[in-house]
Amino acid sequence: MIPALVLTAGLATRLRPLSLVRAKAALPVAGQPLVGRILTWLRAGGVTDVVLNLHHQPETLTRLVGDGADFGVRVRYSWETPVLGSAGGPRRAAPILGAPRFLIVNGDTLTTMDLAPLLEHHERSKALVTLAGVPNLEPHKYTGLLAGPDGAFAGVAPRGSDQRSYHFFGVQVAEAAAFETVPLDTPYESVATLYPQLNAARPGAVRVFETNATNSDIGTPLDYFDTCMAFTGREGTGGTGIRTRVASTASVHRSVLWDDVEVGEGATVDHCIVTDGVSIPARTKWTRQIIRRLDGNLEPGETAAGHLAVSALS
Repeated sequence: MIPALVLTAGLATRLRPLSLVRAKAALPVAGQPLVGRILTWLRAGGVTDVVLNLHHQPETLTRLVGDGADFGVRVRYSWETPVLGSAGGPRRAAPILGAPRFLIVNGDTLTTMDLAPLLEHHERSKALVTLAGVPNLEPHKYTGLLAGPDGAFAGVAPRGSDQRSYHFFGVQVAEAAAFETVPLDTPYESVATLYPQLNAARPGAVRVFETNATNSDIGTPLDYFDTCMAFTGREGTGGTGIRTRVASTASVHRSVLWDDVEVGEGATVDHCIVTDGVSIPARTKWTRQIIRRLDGNLEPGETAAGHLAVSALS
């Protein structure tokens, strides 16, 4: 099986303030870090060699993943300064991957997709890049990939477009040669810049592979919360992190508690995300809030509550 690059370097600005505490791929989903779920899925698909690119909050990823042995894969890292983008990242990581062809997976991808049909389609088509997409049923929310009758990538449909398009959920297979023209260690984007260039030079070099695989969205804090609740309900697991303590008289309902959280006596936490190391004071009530330790400045939309930074979950 070919190796995989998991894109985990991004700043995840839409996910703030959660991404101020952890890299996006390090966020827990129903008791398991997102990156761990991705590695487990890749291993189930036969992938044993993985590279993660790093920039933002790298220690929150490396301490969870290490060398990948706990997930049955070998993991190596590609460091980026600055963040190199969806084409610049693969360009830098290609020598580490050391293969003429590799998978590229976004660091927020949760999907049931079977990789074998994608790889078979890519090999048959002789494309440089093949992007997996599901029919875009929410064009008001997502931009979409446009494709011709033969599946050739034909551009991007903006949000709100009534054109038939595909939602790209972050899985693709690419030839290393696709990134040879990208300047090394230079920020560069793929769908917006590189892929149209490849298609212009060789029509059909970039293709869209249609799939009906399920996928979950973790773009915003509310998306993340909804995904956590869906996985918790489906898997029957809790949303409580390690070394987290909830007092016997406290009430926690439909909330996500990260690691090292303490919920004091008589406190109520309802529909909240409580991040690492937060202590919820006794006999306080919190509803539909994102709560983190106040380390540094407040983000827009946050207010200070003692040693905590608090914002609405909406």
